[in-house]
Amino acid sequence: MAVTIEELYRNYGILADAKPEDLGQHKYAYQVILDGVKGGPKEKRLAAQFIPKFFSSFPELADAAINAQLDLCEDEDVSIRRQAIKELPRFAAGENIVRVADILTQLLQTDDSAEFSQVNTALVSIFKMDAKATLRGLFSQILQGEDIVRERAIKFLSIKLKTLPEDTMTKEVEDYVFTETKKVLEDVTGEEFVLLMRILMALKGLQTVNGRQQLVELVVEQAFLEQALNPADPDTVDRLLQCTRQALPLFSKNVHSSRFVTYFCDHVLPNLSTLTSPVAELDIQQEVLKLLAEMSLFCGDMEKVEANLLMLFEKLLEFMPLPPEAEGENGENTMSEEPKLQFSYVECLLFSFHQLGKKLPDFLIDKINAERLKDFKIRLQYFARGLQVYIRQLRVALQGKTGDALKTDENKIKVVALKITNNINVLIKDLFHNPPSYKSTVTLSWRPVQKAEAVALKRPSGEEMGTGSTMKKLLSPPLPRRNARQIYNPPSGKYSAAIGNFTNEQRGGFRGGRGRGRGGRSRGRIY
Repeated sequence: MAVTIEELYRNYGILADAKPEDLGQHKYAYQVILDGVKGGPKEKRLAAQFIPKFFSSFPELADAAINAQLDLCEDEDVSIRRQAIKELPRFAAGENIVRVADILTQLLQTDDSAEFSQVNTALVSIFKMDAKATLRGLFSQILQGEDIVRERAIKFLSIKLKTLPEDTMTKEVEDYVFTETKKVLEDVTGEEFVLLMRILMALKGLQTVNGRQQLVELVVEQAFLEQALNPADPDTVDRLLQCTRQALPLFSKNVHSSRFVTYFCDHVLPNLSTLTSPVAELDIQQEVLKLLAEMSLFCGDMEKVEANLLMLFEKLLEFMPLPPEAEGENGENTMSEEPKLQFSYVECLLFSFHQLGKKLPDFLIDKINAERLKDFKIRLQYFARGLQVYIRQLRVALQGKTGDALKTDENKIKVVALKITNNINVLIKDLFHNPPSYKSTVTLSWRPVQKAEAVALKRPSGEEMGTGSTMKKLLSPPLPRRNARQIYNPPSGKYSAAIGNFTNEQRGGFRGGRGRGRGGRSRGRIY
């Protein structure tokens, strides 16, 4: 026979009126309250409140009490579930904290937004009771639970851990997070990897040089830098890019990028034209070259600096064409179509070459024969001529524009194009020194500058103004991808080129994807 509302109130009164030292004598009254979970909606709501109130006074009924509350957490009535979840932290004492954390982690799979918020609140509250024990419950489900639970538990940690106070996130707790996260990283998807790295990067103990170096080592393991790259496998390529993006903010003058730069020179640049990506609209070549350029700033000592410079040199030759022949053998005009200049690619390659060149400044003199060096300088000179045309045209287009006028999409693209061409111009001038110099400093066109950057514009001459007729079509149609950089298309014809788009929102699989369906929900029950 089901317990009634009156019986629940009567037995609650018995327990509420008893002296604390005498509560254990009223085991029957507490059992009646536990049986309330078998009643109707009203009885269940009362049981959800009464069970935790006297839980600590009946240790011999602890398992029965927790299981009774769990039945309410799984009830069909969402209001009963919310009430039961709200009271769960009251069971979190001593050894029960791990179990309650495990239960709450499993409850993250709910699709009800209010219930999900209630679970989050409950988890945060028991974190403040015992962070390490709570983490044990969370990581237990991340390592062994269902995929939806694992996914939401990782997201919970990535959002909530950084909001917890220092007295909760002690060194012992942070060390535990680091140890357990390394276990999870043994088998992760691309999105999980990004979230887990976000968790680790937020840990105070890993903000030191040694801490950042440890994080780089973790990324190196995920990137498989000891293996050759299969450029035809989009998931393999995407994994490398994901790892490189995660490592990039960790690099500094004390935490070096040498292994990544050498891997890119050994395995990526030779296959640049055959790289594949799971994201169709991504310019994979430009993405790779951008990452390489940013990493080149933080190279330490390199065993293969000469080989790396040689590979960069060879790639520069590919993207810096010779000027077309103007006349044939009999003097007739055989002017061929002008080659397109890939300004965005060349900016990245020249910057990387310039950075590594500082480590071997005599490379172009001692390691490149005179004939190849002459050929290289002809290409540089031809490219520089094209740059001067575009720099003038861009300055004309931006002349007199300030404030809001420079914030239009069209003018933003022109400003970026001007940065790219100016950067290349500075770097080429360095290489034309005899001997070549590597002293100039530029900020990569897509990187933010420290101070508000004013566009240096000069008043155009009449001759420069005459080139305006070639500036009719500066912009391509807007790209559909959100937050992607639009493409700047310089005028068609002589020295024509395209400055491409860039995005870093890709996702991909790691370790071939995790195994699915690791078993049913245990709900932390003890039978």
